[in-house]
Amino acid sequence: MARITLEQIRHSYLSAPSGDADWALKQIDLEWADGGAYALLGPSGCGKTTLLNIISGLVRPSRGQVRFDGADVTGLDPVDRHVAQVFQFPVIYDTMTVHGNLAFPLRNRAMPPDAVDARVREVAGMLDLQDKLSRRASRLTADEKQKISLGRGLVRSDVNVIMFDEPLTVIDPHMKWVLRSKLKELHREFGVTMIYVTHDQTEALTFADTVVVMYDGAVVQVGTPVELFERPRHTFVGHFIGSPGMNVLPCTVDGAEAVFDGVPIPIAGDDDSDSDDAGSGPARAARVARPRLSPSGAGGTSGLELGVRPEFVCFSDDGFAVEVTKVDDVGRYRIVDIRRGSHLMKMVVGENDTIPSENPRIRFDPAHTRVYADGWLVAPREAER
Repeated sequence: MARITLEQIRHSYLSAPSGDADWALKQIDLEWADGGAYALLGPSGCGKTTLLNIISGLVRPSRGQVRFDGADVTGLDPVDRHVAQVFQFPVIYDTMTVHGNLAFPLRNRAMPPDAVDARVREVAGMLDLQDKLSRRASRLTADEKQKISLGRGLVRSDVNVIMFDEPLTVIDPHMKWVLRSKLKELHREFGVTMIYVTHDQTEALTFADTVVVMYDGAVVQVGTPVELFERPRHTFVGHFIGSPGMNVLPCTVDGAEAVFDGVPIPIAGDDDSDSDDAGSGPARAARVARPRLSPSGAGGTSGLELGVRPEFVCFSDDGFAVEVTKVDDVGRYRIVDIRRGSHLMKMVVGENDTIPSENPRIRFDPAHTRVYADGWLVAPREAER
């Protein structure tokens, strides 16, 4: 296992990149502590797999350094980094048995046969494959084949990190939950550093202790699932995490209040909105600049905006007037679509809470209502500059 540090990593697939759009990774400074469970979360094309391949050695960055426990491994081949990688589609030897697949990495390292067999059986037991050791891999289900891919990383004692690149894409929904639970269990058992790449927020937030959110080739926030939900550092994080995503509304700022559509809105007085860290916990951004993001999608807004999650909006007689346009009952709660003028919002209402039939008024929880400038979280004093 190893502490992994990325220093000023930039990468382009072009020979002579010029503008920001030519860089798959704009600049990343990041550190993962030894033995943690981490996720790289973001939409397709944001740079997640490129970053994973740079850590493994499959791709050499255009600029910057990769360090394992302080040692520069940027120029090392994957085999010399002692990295195990589990891909989206299981990479196994169909003509071999389950035992043969799990034993393969150990036999390549000339481990004694008795020791190989003991280790294979130990790992197979943890993966619930002990009854299938003599079966050919070609006869297994997709989730069982993915377990073999995982097992080939766990069976080795010299692995610095196990990395998963969208590993559950081909697995049915029920087995996804089973395998995620198994991964968490194995992480607790082995304590090996695990990095899980996905575009699925449920997978990331249920697997990882710390999540790195990427957008347009940049890291926009590092934090625990609770931090990402309760205090998005960028409007993209608020939009991408949560279902439904955060309400983002145009505003101005007047002292300690935001003003939305002529209505004063009390807001959280965050003093650390421009902190050098993008989050807390064992994985952190060593130096977080505010990268320029492309103007597409929720992350590319400009000017001042108000951000509040639907969970922190409620009906209140002392709130401001809105119009209820739609109510979706999703079981334990209801998602209410509301409108004020041309501005659309969503709120989450408990299944037993009353939705006013006439003259509805709403308020935002001030502790969870924040101001963003050009997409980035700012304190009220910054917004007024």
